[in-house]
Amino acid sequence: MSLPLISRAPADGRRLRRLPLGALFVSPYALFLLVVFAVPLGYTVWMSFHRFYFTAPGTEVDAPWVGLRNYQDVFTDPVVQRSFYNIAVFLVINVPLTVVLSLVLASALNSKLPLRSFFRAAYYLPYITASVALVAVWSYLFGTDGLVNHALGGLAPDPSWLVNSSLAMPVVAVFVTWKNLGFFVMLYLAALQSVPGELYESAAVDGAGRVRSFLTVTVPGVRPATTLVTVYAIITGSNLFSEPYLLTGGGGPDHASASPVLVLYQKGIEQAHPDFAAALGVVLVLFVVALSLVARRFTEKKEG
Repeated sequence: MSLPLISRAPADGRRLRRLPLGALFVSPYALFLLVVFAVPLGYTVWMSFHRFYFTAPGTEVDAPWVGLRNYQDVFTDPVVQRSFYNIAVFLVINVPLTVVLSLVLASALNSKLPLRSFFRAAYYLPYITASVALVAVWSYLFGTDGLVNHALGGLAPDPSWLVNSSLAMPVVAVFVTWKNLGFFVMLYLAALQSVPGELYESAAVDGAGRVRSFLTVTVPGVRPATTLVTVYAIITGSNLFSEPYLLTGGGGPDHASASPVLVLYQKGIEQAHPDFAAALGVVLVLFVVALSLVARRFTEKKEG
């Protein structure tokens, strides 16, 4: 009975001796998180409970405690309410499209296809292209006199896509899905490499076709990647800013495509209400965390 204890002791001793070296390697990243994330987040929470003003460097102004007043203003602001409704519409369109299209395309690109490398690069190219350039193309396509309206003729919506309060956010959602699709395809391609080929051979022996093999082998085999893709799409989608800012002229028409982050910028920077913006930021963080946890619960495979 004493032999396992004797053999375990040197290993435990070596593990303890490695701790200072591991801490040394981790410390730069830990410091980065502390300075770039933890400190600003803590300061934001502090601001959200005070009446805070921007001041010139070296100028001191009282920041009185207001309790939950800023949060009350956030929850009763109609523009904020509309922005959360908009982002809900965005996520309902963007997340399922992202998961389904990226998995289907990754499965196709993982098979032996002619020009496979070209197609992989083609799908990834929009992700690394500057958003301003892509927005210019989409504005040309979906503008009032754009190519899409000319192609549709009398079927074109009136008002047009990006100035239509019902269509502006769906167009933004489709644009973001298309732009980011290559990144998620690469995530799924990496996950597909870990799915054993023997499972597909067994499915083929059982008479499964491509669709059945996809549903019974591919989908369960990449479930961890699906969780990652879903959560990442929710996080990036909830922090939407540049696309509605550039595509619809700052969240128009009449805030129909405004996102919470865009409203945060408008309230905090343009209208000089940083305390209100801080409270909105805290609410958005809690919203994203809660939504991500729910998505993870529904996408992860339960052990046992």
